[in-house]
Amino acid sequence: MRFLRRCLRMEKHIADRREKGSRIKDMTKGNPTKLILSFALPLILGNLGQQLYMITDTVIVGQGVGLKALAALGATDWIYWLVLWPVQLLTQGFAVLITQNIGEGNGRSIKKSIAMSAVLCLVIGTLISVFFPLLARPLLRLLETPQDIFDGAHSYVTVMYAGTLIVMAYNMAAAVLRAFGDGKTPLIGMIIAAVLNISLDLLLVMGLKWGIVGAAVATIFSQLVAFLYCLLMIGRIPVVNMEREDWKPDALVMKRLLKLGTPLALSHVAIVIGGIILQFVINGFGSLFVAAFTATNKLYGLLESSATSFGFATSTYMGQNWGAGNLERVRTGMRSAVKLAAAVSVAVSVLMLLFGRHLLLMFISSEDANAPAVLELAYQYLMIMSVTLMILYALHVYRAAIQGMGNTVIPMIAGLLECVGRVSVALFLPKIMGEYGLFFAETTAWLFSAVCVTTAYYVIVRKMTVPGVKTNTCTCLR
Repeated sequence: MRFLRRCLRMEKHIADRREKGSRIKDMTKGNPTKLILSFALPLILGNLGQQLYMITDTVIVGQGVGLKALAALGATDWIYWLVLWPVQLLTQGFAVLITQNIGEGNGRSIKKSIAMSAVLCLVIGTLISVFFPLLARPLLRLLETPQDIFDGAHSYVTVMYAGTLIVMAYNMAAAVLRAFGDGKTPLIGMIIAAVLNISLDLLLVMGLKWGIVGAAVATIFSQLVAFLYCLLMIGRIPVVNMEREDWKPDALVMKRLLKLGTPLALSHVAIVIGGIILQFVINGFGSLFVAAFTATNKLYGLLESSATSFGFATSTYMGQNWGAGNLERVRTGMRSAVKLAAAVSVAVSVLMLLFGRHLLLMFISSEDANAPAVLELAYQYLMIMSVTLMILYALHVYRAAIQGMGNTVIPMIAGLLECVGRVSVALFLPKIMGEYGLFFAETTAWLFSAVCVTTAYYVIVRKMTVPGVKTNTCTCLR
């Protein structure tokens, strides 16, 4: 008996060591602030890595090819986001069910939801990759893209559209890992991809003179490498030991996945439609104004990367604890997430106010005669976004919390409001303030959406704590 007890203690010790070294996080136990922060940090670094290779494209194109090529990149932003954002949000919605299954500890449901998510991504990603390249030219014409940048914009966005299946595959793999609380693997994958992307940019754009097309090819290939790495690591998670039975089509699971993912995707379709209208108005001010907006919008990714990371961390934390039925941890975790996001948003704002002009110079070739005017416009736009950045961070955290609890309708409504805010400013403020009125479109959009999700979150929490409802369960709103 003594020998048996000793063996059991040794086995427990080994299991504990393995659990410590594991990248998988159980968010249902431990200090919420530490859990959210430790999960968000690698995601922040990963998002910065992703922004790095997107920025690298812009820097190399802007410095190596010129302001016209920079403007061509910017002219494609919103019509590419018309595909990219819904794809990202679909995978996030699918991951909500996976996260809740993990919180419940249901191994069979975890495998089935992952398998059906993969099948849906394959079908949707293939359809987009085939049909959207055919829409590239009509969309650019609809936006009245300036003729001097039209061909470059068309070439770039066609390649990006064709690579959508790869982009969707990476986002789904990363979402699965985040559902398990693993933020380190997507970080490592993104670091590998960033290094590869920079190398390919230098080779294809600067060396082989492929121009703007080379930048697009480098981005898609880098995402493919990141996906393959994440897929390899998913295969090492014991519970994701897939069997033939798991891949059999399950209409009920697919319906639940689409019910979670579709509202999120539609919300960002609405956001992008508002952005396309904004881009239409921007195009009317000429290619130099487009170039200024492009330079700032590329830095916008850096502004938002930490907000996105806190959103992912909050969604995973909420999803696991919601699935486990622990309302008290839902509420304490939300308070921690808000405080962390607020602190980081202030820090990022200060850095942009101090160094924003120097960062913008990365994208604008000093040899161009119009560089000073473009830099001044870009800097004014960046400053307005920087001083209102806390609104964006609040939007990401509260929206992610609601998503993690399984409600994707409210984020859809918030997306519609974001569209309304962006379009209202784009259509009316320039009539009063001229081109400078467009600088307020983003912050107004954030504000409309943030008010919606923040109010909705506290209404939901209040309903969960009415007299007669147990505070250790979340079943009242499932």
